[in-house]
Formats: sequence, C-alpha cells, structure tokens
Amino acid sequence: MSADTSASRFVTTPIFYVNDVPHVGHAYTSIAADAVARFSRLDQRPTRFATGTDEHGEKVQQSAEKRGIAPQQFCDEVSESFQKLKGAFGLSNDVFVRTTAAEHKQAVQEMWKRLLAKGLIYKGTYEGWYSVRDEAFYTESELIEVDGEKRAPSGSVVEWRAKEPSYFFKLSEFTQPLLDYYEANPDFLQPASRRNEVVSFVKEGLKDLSVSRTSFSWGVPVPDDDEHVVYVWIDALTNYLTVLGWPQSEQEEGGLYSTFWQNAVHIVGKDILRFHAVYWPAMLMGVGIPPPKKIFAHGWWTKDGEKISKSLGNVINPFELIDTYGVDATRYFLLSATSFGSDADFSHQQMLVTCNGFLANCFGNLLNRAVTLSFKNCDKKAPGVPAPEALADADKALLAAAQDLPDKLRGSYDALKLHEACSVVEEILRQGNSYVDEQAPWTLRKTDPERFRTVIWTLLEVLRCCAIGIHPVMPEAAAKVLRQLGVAEDAVKAPTVAMIKEERCRIDGNDLPKPQPVFPRLDEEAILQSQAVVAE
Repeated sequence: MSADTSASRFVTTPIFYVNDVPHVGHAYTSIAADAVARFSRLDQRPTRFATGTDEHGEKVQQSAEKRGIAPQQFCDEVSESFQKLKGAFGLSNDVFVRTTAAEHKQAVQEMWKRLLAKGLIYKGTYEGWYSVRDEAFYTESELIEVDGEKRAPSGSVVEWRAKEPSYFFKLSEFTQPLLDYYEANPDFLQPASRRNEVVSFVKEGLKDLSVSRTSFSWGVPVPDDDEHVVYVWIDALTNYLTVLGWPQSEQEEGGLYSTFWQNAVHIVGKDILRFHAVYWPAMLMGVGIPPPKKIFAHGWWTKDGEKISKSLGNVINPFELIDTYGVDATRYFLLSATSFGSDADFSHQQMLVTCNGFLANCFGNLLNRAVTLSFKNCDKKAPGVPAPEALADADKALLAAAQDLPDKLRGSYDALKLHEACSVVEEILRQGNSYVDEQAPWTLRKTDPERFRTVIWTLLEVLRCCAIGIHPVMPEAAAKVLRQLGVAEDAVKAPTVAMIKEERCRIDGNDLPKPQPVFPRLDEEAILQSQAVVAE
C-alpha cells in the first residue's frame, strides 16, 4: 500500500550564500526547519528536509578572486563550513544541495527552457541601481539614503549599472495572478504582517525581471547563449525542485516530486521574502507548477538591543554558543525566546535564564527528584501502573495535560508556532513542579507508601510524555531523559507522538539506571565574565 502523500511534509531552509561563514541567523533558520521536520517524523508523516548552499553569483566570483583561488575551490571550502552545521546542531536534513552540482545545473536550465517555451523570457538591455550583496536591482523609489549614500532597502551599497544585455522574465504579467493567489490562499504567506507587505508591494505593479548577467561568468550558462549566466535567484530558487529529483521525478508515480511538492513549506528570513513570495510563485505559475503550500518569513536577531554587524563586533558565532551552553540548550533558547516570525534579541543573561532557570531548575530538577526517589525507594525501578481508582484528581489533571500534548503540538507545528510548541511542554513541567511540592512524596514514602508510588509513577509518566513532546527541539536531551526513565532503547531512538497516549508505552516497573543530571547548572558568573573579556 502506498503512503498517504496528503499527509507528507517537505520542509526547506533557503540555500545559504557562500560568501561568508555561518552565523546565528543561518543556525536559527536551520534549527527551526529541523524542529518542524522532526515533529513531522514524530507524527509518522512522510517527511523530507532539505538545506544547502547557493554557490553562484558575482559576490562569490569576487571573493574567490580576492583570495587568488578558483571559484569552485572557494565554494568547496565555505560550503563545508555550512555542512558542519548538521553535526554541530544535530540537524536531520535528508539532503544538502549545492548549486554547483551537475543535477542542479540541469534543473535550472530545464526551468529556463520551459519559461522560454511559454514565451515568458525575452532579450533586451538593462540599466539601474544594483546591489552586489543582494544580487538584485532596485528602482529609484525603493532606495534609502544612509549618510548621504544611496542604499538598497536591506542597507547594502548599490551601484549604477549602465546598459547591459540581459534576458527578462515577464514578471509584469503575474501582478493580478499573484494577488488572486494570495487572496485565495490566505495561509500561503506567513506571518500576516509579512503577507501584508508582499501584497502591498505587488499591488504597486510588477516590472519585468532581469534574469541573466554578462558582467560575470560564475553561474549556470543560459541554454544556447553562453555569453549569459542565469540570474542567481532563478538559479537558487530552483533548488527546491532539484532536491526532489526534478525534472526526472516529475512523472514518477510515488516519486519524490509527487509525494512532497504539494506540501512544500519554505522557511526563510524576512530579508529574502520578496524573492520567495513574488519571483518564485510567478516562475512556477509560468511553467504550470503549483506554488509551495506555505512560505514563512522569520525575523532577525539583534544582540543586547543592537543590530548584529561585523563593524560593531557583535556577531554571534553559533559554534561558540554550543561550546558554552551545549547544543540542546542553544536549540531550545533560539526557538523559545520569541514568537517565531518576530525579531528577537540575544543576550547571555537571557540565555542563562533559560539554561538555569528553566532547563536546570524546572525540567532537570523535576526529573532528578522523581527518578532519584524512585531509584532509592522502589528497588531501582519505576512503580507499576496504578489501578485507575488509585489516581487522585491532582494525578488525573496532570496526566490529562500530558495526554493532550499530541493535539497541542500538532497544532503548533502545523502553524509554525515554534515558541508555542516549546511553551506547551514547559507549562506541563511547571505544573509538575507544583504538583510534586503539593504532594510531597518524600513525606508520603513514610506515611503512605502506596500513595507515594502513585505520585512517583504520575511524575515519571508525565516526564516521559514531555520528553517525547520536546524531542523535535532538543533531540539529544530528550533521549537522555527517556533513558533516565528506563524507556526501551528502540523507543528512545525512534519515538513517535502516538507513544504519548499508547498504554503499552507507559512507565510500568521499568528498570532505572543510576540518576545522572541531564541539565546541569551553568556557572553564570564565569560565563558572563568570559563574555565581557571577549567584548573588550
């Protein structure tokens, strides 16, 4: 029996430009997409998660020339640094695409040929304000002024490009089709604030888009015209089809394209939303391919209230965060710190509040107390499942909250409310701490041993549910928690959200290992002092 493709999920990050090493923004996008993909697998849906590197364009050619090396060698070196994100942050991507790969070049040229065949590409000349950093032309009305200098809306420097031969994509023909699509599919662009920005931009009327360059050579050659290379955004955006084996898989029944494209979710930074929300769906409409199901633009990170920039010396190195706080704490902080879609501010003080205030004091303390009491007083085992009549109202209420996790998490992840997916688990754990203080099992073990066993079982069972629920965000920590609870190794390695409710998976006399802290407290003073020294 074939899989139900309507339940599939195809999650992507943008492919990252190789003109620099990974920063916290790259890590944020990647962790977010990873959490969505992990929950999809946890929910037993067919899932594909793709990321990669964007390796063509004028910036890359210039950077390679400055170093005196070939562009391909430059791309190989920088792309490797992005691939290291997978191991460092525990990413579960199924594919890592590179735009210099032969199969991607084939897909780009196929996209070009189809647009050309539809009469949507023509040859002309172009002049205008161009940003090398953004790989984009801007109209005079879009420019801003910074210190008397014309800049792109992104803040990047622009330069006037005199008439240059160029092929154009008839983007102007898609003004109304795009507006109609946005209206018919209100969830296509999220969050709502970003959707409104895009709709306003398109309503002003779209102009035909320059889609080739002759001023540099590092790119995919235009079919039948080697003097031109394909504009980097058409090159880059086509990667979302490349990773599904397109065009070869297009007609394959049960292939990657037919299984996943209908449920594509692109997670991008807000700075590149226009390319994804306007150029990309227009291109796809032009060749008869439906647009992705959803495009979600997240916000930017600032540091201590200031914009992150090299000139300010406040760039956040994601690998250093892992060295200081650990991978799970870093993942949790980045996804829980703010509403996904909004801008967020990073500070080491707030990071420590998360690490010590929640992970160590709340989650870790509850786990350690429950497991230690069971280990010491139940012959190194968890209590067996209590009889239904043994459960008090307080037990039932806490267990019910944990049993509701699948539905709540499903709603949060489907809506890409990743901060909410963290908070629903966090709330249950905080309830668990209140519960253990109220029930005082350390007293019950002397006064009412049976009640003691019921309370401990309730705590261990709730912790099991929470560990599964937090798995997409903190996979390594979740596995450690499950092992502390004596959960079978096959369930530790391949948990499913269904296990939360399945009776066969409940805590039931499990052998417990010797308790070990999963979330040890960090030395706040030492960390803040070390960061102060770095800042100097």
